[in-house]
Amino acid sequence: MDWQIYYRSMKGEMIRTLKNLVQLESPTTDKKAVDLCSEAVVKEISSLGLKIKKIPQKETGDFYLIEFTPGTKPEDKPILLLGHTDTVWPVGTLEKMPFYIEGEKIYGPGALDMKAGLVSAIYALKAMVKLGLSPKRKIWFFLNSAEETGHEESHKKIAELARRSGLVLCLEPGLPGGTLKVERKGRLVVKLECFGKSAHASTPEKGVSAVEELIFQLQQIQKIKIKGLTLNIGLIGGGEKANVVPEQAWAVCDFRFWLKEDLARLKSYLRDLKPVAKPARVKVSVLSYTPPMEFNSASRALFEKARTMAREMGFDIFPGKSGGGSDASIAASVGLPALDGLGPEGEGIHARHEHLLLPSFIQKTALLTRLLLEL
Repeated sequence: MDWQIYYRSMKGEMIRTLKNLVQLESPTTDKKAVDLCSEAVVKEISSLGLKIKKIPQKETGDFYLIEFTPGTKPEDKPILLLGHTDTVWPVGTLEKMPFYIEGEKIYGPGALDMKAGLVSAIYALKAMVKLGLSPKRKIWFFLNSAEETGHEESHKKIAELARRSGLVLCLEPGLPGGTLKVERKGRLVVKLECFGKSAHASTPEKGVSAVEELIFQLQQIQKIKIKGLTLNIGLIGGGEKANVVPEQAWAVCDFRFWLKEDLARLKSYLRDLKPVAKPARVKVSVLSYTPPMEFNSASRALFEKARTMAREMGFDIFPGKSGGGSDASIAASVGLPALDGLGPEGEGIHARHEHLLLPSFIQKTALLTRLLLEL
């Protein structure tokens, strides 16, 4: 089967499905909106006779687990396929950022990240069922509704499924030039708080400035020496009035790193922070953590299988890195070989010019189908 020819013949249907999903705006924080988008994905699949389990959520959109198991051996561990319906775009974005096609580019909020990847999964499943093709393994398609912000319940569910799976494929967008994401940085978000002593600004020596303490501590953490470590001080605040020595100050810091062992070194450094002024206090609280996705030998072997398939279909793929995390990072953290970036390539993730490339949309859907059938 020439899957690229097959999906070129389905191009019109795939674009119509993508348009429908993009027009169902689905910001993570709007449960009603993201549920409607997830339900539309499930509706596309519901006629295929697959097992669909809804996992209700109160604070976020509901999760879904879709299972495809025909002709597979019980001892074969499943492929865990990961996708998310939520986007960073608020309802109403379509008024200024509509869905449209210009040449071989398809624009729209969430089109690239990652509704096109969802369409690829939908049509790969449809093709296998309609053509009577049986994958070698079970397929568990987990549909997340809270990937963009991260969510404890979705992380727990992904980790639970990963421990029972054989490998993970993730539908996040690819990188330019046919590059998959085989390495991702881990992320540690912390709140750094400093506490001082208030006093009148005319007698600052009677107080201890929490703002000055915070400035010193931020300068210290910028000196951390870990290869590849990046730091973004994204939020900051403190003090009450210009004529009052500030008693409290805080900052939220986003650290990114490549290796699990970097996390221990980073945490140790943060624990050892000491106030420069007395009786100031320093407190560090972890707000969120996403593990790094490392390119280990198992993931390397998985990538080489995918690359062989791509070359047989007339194109090439390459191993690449990303500074951002994804649900694949959660699955890979339990030791699962992982491939990410199986959605189409494009540009403008989380930006006004977000778009995907139509030729890549066809290629990646074809590759995904072979991976699901043959791995």
